[in-house]
Amino acid sequence: MNRHHYLHWLLSGTLLLAACGGSNDEPTPPKPEPPVENAELAAYKAPAYPDNYTAITPWGMRSQWNLSNVHDPTVMRADDGYYYMYQTDASYGNVHEGHGHFHARRSKNLVDWQYLGGTMPEAPAWVKDSLNAIRGRMNLEPIDNPRYGYWAPVARNIGGGKYRLYYSIVVDNYIRTGAANTAQNFDNSWTERAFIGLMESTDPAGNQWVDKGYVVCSSTDKGKNDYDRPDTGNWEGYFKYNAIDPTYLINPEGEHWLAYGSWHSGFALLQLDPVSGKPLQQPDEPWNITDESGYGIKIASRGNSRWQGSEAPELIYNEATGYYYLFMAYDGLDIPYNTRVARSRTITGPYYGMDGSNALSAQEVLPVVTHPYKFNDNVGWVGFSHCCIFNDGAGNWYYASQARFPSDVPGINASNAIMMGHVRAIRWTSDGWPLVMSERYGDVPKVTITKEELIGDWQHIDMSYSYGRQKTATIMTLADNGKVTTGTWAGSSWSYDAATQVLTVNNQKLYLSRECDWEAAPRTHTLVYSAYGTNHKSYWGKKVK
Repeated sequence: MNRHHYLHWLLSGTLLLAACGGSNDEPTPPKPEPPVENAELAAYKAPAYPDNYTAITPWGMRSQWNLSNVHDPTVMRADDGYYYMYQTDASYGNVHEGHGHFHARRSKNLVDWQYLGGTMPEAPAWVKDSLNAIRGRMNLEPIDNPRYGYWAPVARNIGGGKYRLYYSIVVDNYIRTGAANTAQNFDNSWTERAFIGLMESTDPAGNQWVDKGYVVCSSTDKGKNDYDRPDTGNWEGYFKYNAIDPTYLINPEGEHWLAYGSWHSGFALLQLDPVSGKPLQQPDEPWNITDESGYGIKIASRGNSRWQGSEAPELIYNEATGYYYLFMAYDGLDIPYNTRVARSRTITGPYYGMDGSNALSAQEVLPVVTHPYKFNDNVGWVGFSHCCIFNDGAGNWYYASQARFPSDVPGINASNAIMMGHVRAIRWTSDGWPLVMSERYGDVPKVTITKEELIGDWQHIDMSYSYGRQKTATIMTLADNGKVTTGTWAGSSWSYDAATQVLTVNNQKLYLSRECDWEAAPRTHTLVYSAYGTNHKSYWGKKVK
């Protein structure tokens, strides 16, 4: 009914009531029409590529992959305006094999990614040469055909049109005999060391990189021949620092630093020569090391074990807060993988969590930044960590990592091997802690969020740590009277600060953002929040009605 017909109907009805001796009260006004949707939001088109990418897994369909088959990503913004992503060698069905290493992508908008292919055609000769030179000094036979793994690079724009990429190559052979790492070949020794190397480029668009060789290798504080392992159930590792998972930072003073490490005894921080990108101090032999041996100083360790569930350090500096931030991946990468963060005023530490725990010794550091989770009516994500943190040069920060489907998703063979790259926006709390948004980045217009939009149902997730558990959502309803009527916080009040885009519920500050609802069908824009609450608990949520 249009406005003219409505007025005619209303007038006729009023006259009829009067003629019949009816009430002379004013008629009930019509309900107001809902506000017109913002034009930018109405025109928004959400990303359409599938999370279940099994239909496009063959190598010949790689141009359609977008963020399919992403594992341990690193992202840098180049001078041409593109973001370049590099990664560990991994793909569903291992379809990447035989096509180079450290595969690359690029994007202008962080949503649509163009596949560029392998960055390194084959393992450089220096890896085998360095390995066998060390083995010779250990009085061990050379390994003629080492088995290699290509893991977890880090890429940075260092200015002046130059780019650096540090990479890991792992040797998967036993130390004593040099035999390939299989159960049948176990020779009562640990497997061989890993190496970190360096490539440089002035043409990331052409994916052209020049190898600069050896940087550092795995090292031990034990003797050079103390590599015995009684059985495969023993986890008192030979190596102290495992030379994988490098992260690279140029600090405000112009110093160049490399942090690295995984599982063994923690993370090492090593200062580099800015010109060569190699260690500022020539390392000693990789056994009987101390803090003065040139392999770095320890900046984090999950307890005191020589085999600990932490890896993938990512080190950044945020000029706005004045802190260095150390992100860490905890636990196994299949299901329980989760992300933590600690911070320090100085690059060498000490790094402390929000809970006051010292990352150099604490078994747990809080807060939990990401965790296995699912929103309702969706399989959700697990194995959700090994992050990189980057910005656009204009104060906007992002988190990128892998995430996996849970095991045994109906209709998908080996569903836990599905690895999708996730890029998410970061908001910073008022006291300088990074919050990763609860939905992936979808380039939604940043239209100001109004209080009226907050009224209705939200899916709320307590993202606090629970080993191997995929955290699920409950419904929280915000009523227009400022009360919470459904959910864990039912009966409490809510309020909204439009200037800071912070929703406060039950005295918890929930930091809002407009993001894509990736679980909706069809996908569309929505509102989301992330928060660190009392007792350092982590919360995620999204608006659903």
